[in-house]
Amino acid sequence: MLNYQLDKTFVALADPTRRAMVERLVQGPATVSELAKPLPMSLPAAMLHLKVLEEGGLVTSEKVGRVRTCRIDPKMLSQAEQWVAERRQMWERSFDRLEAYLDQTPEKPVKEDQA
Repeated sequence: MLNYQLDKTFVALADPTRRAMVERLVQGPATVSELAKPLPMSLPAAMLHLKVLEEGGLVTSEKVGRVRTCRIDPKMLSQAEQWVAERRQMWERSFDRLEAYLDQTPEKPVKEDQA
């Protein structure tokens, strides 16, 4: 099943600047100016990154007067985490089956010219 919202979430997390913004917002709400200040970019560039984070469902924002405050939205982070965890379980089951197969397979001696 295709999940376009999850695709947008992973696209948003693919950029180190956006991941830094998410890391900051995990600590609590912040204004756009506060998020942009430690980054080597202009305020408009930071706002473009925030737009991608909002489209990815990771951040919500609210404008009061001239100040836009951003907050983390943990729902999509949880969905991305769940997707990764499900894949990890599948891989681990595959490795467990491979390990069981290899444990049952007798070792063949290695010839000197093959070593």
